[in-house]
Amino acid sequence: MAAQLDKAWPWVSTAVDGRWYNPFMPMETEKQRAIKALRTLPDDATIEDAIERLCFIAKIEEGLRQSEAGCVVPHEEVKKQFLT
Repeated sequence: MAAQLDKAWPWVSTAVDGRWYNPFMPMETEKQRAIKALRTLPDDATIEDAIERLCFIAKIEEGLRQSEAGCVVPHEEVKKQFLT
């Protein structure tokens, strides 16, 4: 699965312990990461495609930050919330 994600989302990788992380966050500025993501779009991509890609990346990065900070809900708790 990790290899599939590495191809689909090159800005996301797995750490040795299996957690997801963004290898570019500490090394690149947000502008550099945005440019790198936009370069992966096809040549016929629209402005809407670019905005969608950048918003998607921003949401992933925010989720990763929340996860690292421990702001998560256990899977079993989510299941309980959906079943009640």
